Amino acid sequence: MFFRLRFAPDTASTFAEQYDWLFYTTTALTIFFTILVCVLVLVFAIKYRRGQKINRANAPSHNLYLELSWSIIPLIMGLGIFAWASYLFVQTRQPPKDAMDVYVVGKQWMWHAQHSNGVREQNMLHVPAGRPVRLTMISQDVIHSFFVPAFRMKQDVLPGRYTQMWFTPSKPGVYNLFCAEYCGTQHSEMGGFVVVMDQADFQQWLANGGDDLPAAPLTMVQRGAKIFKDKACFTCHGEQDILQGPSLVGIYGQKRVLKNGETVLADDAYLRDAIYDPGKHLLKGYENTMPSYKSKAEDNNLGGLTEEQVLDVVEYIRSLRLSTPPATPGSSPAVASLTPAATVSGTTN
Repeated sequence: MFFRLRFAPDTASTFAEQYDWLFYTTTALTIFFTILVCVLVLVFAIKYRRGQKINRANAPSHNLYLELSWSIIPLIMGLGIFAWASYLFVQTRQPPKDAMDVYVVGKQWMWHAQHSNGVREQNMLHVPAGRPVRLTMISQDVIHSFFVPAFRMKQDVLPGRYTQMWFTPSKPGVYNLFCAEYCGTQHSEMGGFVVVMDQADFQQWLANGGDDLPAAPLTMVQRGAKIFKDKACFTCHGEQDILQGPSLVGIYGQKRVLKNGETVLADDAYLRDAIYDPGKHLLKGYENTMPSYKSKAEDNNLGGLTEEQVLDVVEYIRSLRLSTPPATPGSSPAVASLTPAATVSGTTN
């Protein structure tokens, strides 16, 4: 039977080939210098072994050119590898602005992914080929690690903190997804697949609500708007700042002045903290009167919000614009100014 020896998984992202070249170059240099040192050790051990008639008189104590050579040349090589690796590292930490957003929650022992239009997946992730994809990830329990060998990409997924990774799939196919951090007794079973599709096929799949759904579900923004309404958040967070709470319209990406005089950027992490730990970043002019919506296992999530729901609410807040449609007749100003941005537009900033 024909046996094909493979040294690496498929290369299915734009980063994969670049990292392979870095890996193979580092490996080749390591092998070269290992062989060189071993050969020289053997040659000198044999040539100058005890009993050999070798003139050992006036042995040189140093050789400036030789010492400079074996110091400077490896130094240049090492700095070159460092610069190369640093360049790739920076690239993988700077997703393009037009990257497609997907939100991932790791939990014992599965991966939960949701797209902006509301499609949800379990241990599967469908993405289009040739388009940058940005994953915003968080863990619901312990530390996990999102690892796709074919993309040469791995990122730890932490409880209480958003982490990001991005990639551009380059080749349609089905690729393994693993958790690369021991996370409990069923860690080895926490896997799945990343399905890379042609862009036209992906758009059709997304529009149909995914393979397992009969119709397109609510978008993340719409689900977030529903949670916002169900929790009566608009009572304190309407179209204008009031004594009970500040307006959330247009705050995403803006600097917020805290009670202690410091400023903080209103990003995903800030909004998550505001939902789970309202007293962490008290705004100037406000007291800590908002309850925490941190869900607890003992209350069966009653009254609290899960990580998936927090992502929905954050996406909804991101969608709120400074310029909103006028209030509809018979509705309160707060609801009218917050609801249309979620129901009419499913896009985010």
